[in-house]
Amino acid sequence: MEVLRPQLIRIGGRVYRKNPIQEQTYQHEDEDDDCYQGLVECAEESCEGYEVVQTPQGFRCTLKAPSLLYKHIVGKRGDTRKKLEVETKTSISIPKPGQEGEIVITGQHRSGVISARTRIDVLLLTFRRKQPFTHFLAFFLNEAEVQERFLKFQEEVLEKCSMDHGVDSTIFQNPKKLHLTIGMLVLLSDQEIQQTCEMLQQCKEEFIDDISGGKPLEVEIAGIEYMNDDPGMVDVLYAKVHMKDGSNRLQELVDRVLERFQASGLIVKEWNSVKLHATVMNTLFRKDPNGMMMSNVMLMLQLQTRPLLAQPL
Repeated sequence: MEVLRPQLIRIGGRVYRKNPIQEQTYQHEDEDDDCYQGLVECAEESCEGYEVVQTPQGFRCTLKAPSLLYKHIVGKRGDTRKKLEVETKTSISIPKPGQEGEIVITGQHRSGVISARTRIDVLLLTFRRKQPFTHFLAFFLNEAEVQERFLKFQEEVLEKCSMDHGVDSTIFQNPKKLHLTIGMLVLLSDQEIQQTCEMLQQCKEEFIDDISGGKPLEVEIAGIEYMNDDPGMVDVLYAKVHMKDGSNRLQELVDRVLERFQASGLIVKEWNSVKLHATVMNTLFRKDPNGMMMSNVMLMLQLQTRPLLAQPL
């Protein structure tokens, strides 16, 4: 990593720099249980976004996190928590493994409690990013006519290109799983799944209905593109999607949904806009007869809005 281009982590609208340090290693320990990876410098420690309560003993701040991530705050032999407590002059209470609850930070000084909270947030975000995706937000393209046209497309491709290297029936999308992806999520608890459902409903009430005008969005799915600059090294083919009326309403809708989930931290901010596409062929499918892109089971959370109408491929 270049010194002038350190890794940046966004939390609550603020940007933090993650500094590299020499990692400690222990025998008979898994790499995933690395202890605290050094100090995280914050451009402005006084983060007003945290709710810090004054108590007779000092100050107190709480936060919730999936129990799966507790071990990353505790660290090997409790080293990470001890380091945080010493450096911020606080006490950090963490629920037992497997038990959901609140992480409680207490201390004599408000600045120390805020500093501990900031560093815990950075730790949680860092290790959340290392988790495999569990869910994704998507529009289903499950109209019967779309599926029929897709199967016809598959038949024609196999008829004309079956002798081409790497082209066979296993790399086609399952017609029942055709979809437009909005964003990938890592949901690590039932509470986060519930939070996602509630946020989708809020999106519907606050802007989806207004953008759609309370009517179905009619799109045209036509044309093929590939996910590579070199046509000789193509792994993914996707169908292009456009609004039939020529408007930008669908793009506006998905971009606002993406923005809402990025702000909540449920989707890591990587892009400012969703690239609307429907994957039709992917070489990764070859490894999974069910046509799933990932080895782990992924669930689609369909937006609770009016059905998306699609024209045939």
